[in-house]
Amino acid sequence: MATLPALSYSSYHTYLECPLRWKYLYVDRLPETPRGYFTFGRVIHSALEELVRPLVVPTARRIGGSDSQRTLDEWEAGAATRPPPTAMTFDDLLAAYDRLWSGDGYVSPEEEARYRSLGRDLLRRFYDQLVRERPQPVSVEEHLETRWDGIPVHGYIDRIDRRPSGGLEVVDYKTSRELSGDDARDSDQLSLYQVLVERNYAEPVEGLTLYHLRSQTPIRVPARDRGRLVQLHDRMGSVYDGIRAEAFEPTPGRQCARCDFRGICPEFKAVPAPDQARLRLLVDRFEQLRADEHRLEGELARTAEELHRAAEELGLHRVPGSRSTAIRRREEAWQYALDPVRPLLEGSGLAERIGSGSPEEVRRLVRDPTIDPELRRKVSETGARRVKWYWELEDPHGSS
Repeated sequence: MATLPALSYSSYHTYLECPLRWKYLYVDRLPETPRGYFTFGRVIHSALEELVRPLVVPTARRIGGSDSQRTLDEWEAGAATRPPPTAMTFDDLLAAYDRLWSGDGYVSPEEEARYRSLGRDLLRRFYDQLVRERPQPVSVEEHLETRWDGIPVHGYIDRIDRRPSGGLEVVDYKTSRELSGDDARDSDQLSLYQVLVERNYAEPVEGLTLYHLRSQTPIRVPARDRGRLVQLHDRMGSVYDGIRAEAFEPTPGRQCARCDFRGICPEFKAVPAPDQARLRLLVDRFEQLRADEHRLEGELARTAEELHRAAEELGLHRVPGSRSTAIRRREEAWQYALDPVRPLLEGSGLAERIGSGSPEEVRRLVRDPTIDPELRRKVSETGARRVKWYWELEDPHGSS
């Protein structure tokens, strides 16, 4: 690809589910079948945008490449003295809802009617909540983008509110049936939105909220710490590297049942009729050869073991045959059981030196003259040598 696209949460999540589906959507630009629940979510979001936008009071923004540079948005003339914004009436909100409504993707008129009625109920209860507890939004449905340590990312933020303490709160609306505290705590989407807001606004993000519209419940969690954001950056970096390498292999799973591209996906695409007979013969031949391979592997292992026992008894490393000579080779490896000495290593600040417990790490530690000899001895004593014998064939001309 000549130009790599910026990652949104949706595209990042799509690649994690199935890289090939990502390619169909973002490279090949293949359309997906509309689904009613997606259409419903878009309409509700648009209606809420029209409802909340009059309440927005902009705030300070960052500029330039340095986070230390800050400025205020350009204020329109008289912004400081203009009267407080006027919210829509509920009748205005319903009129906007009817204007925005779309029937795309619903499987029947009855399903569309149920969703439309549900939307009116959600909006009524949201409106009543808004009147009781008026938020202080600084932005609604804003597109933010940044380059996050080398990765271009972007997203549309449903709402950014100012908290009484002066910090910012990221709010993401959800029309799903159920939502829990774990959904908010584990949401990569909220984490990415925090990064986008912090890179574009002067004030810090103090909280993240999934707003469950069916229950009118804001599920609030604290802003992510740096460790959580670093973990997300690593995952997004892996996705970005995969896209850059054009690694678009399919990943079969439960998501395949709702995928629109099964007909062209190599995992599900049917063999064309003219090729079926030829490929059937190849599969049958492969099956037979695989069975022969398993049989021969067992026979080979038994023969090698018999040769090994005979060589042990006779003290031989070379056994001539009619056409070749079998040469006995040794492969040696060390393994360490470190659990008994880990407390000692941790107490000495050396646990990180053998984090994976690989033999190479342990050998470097026990050979380090700067470490206490007694501790090195105890670590060394957890080791055991594993010896594996195998056979090579040498042809009459002397090459193996």
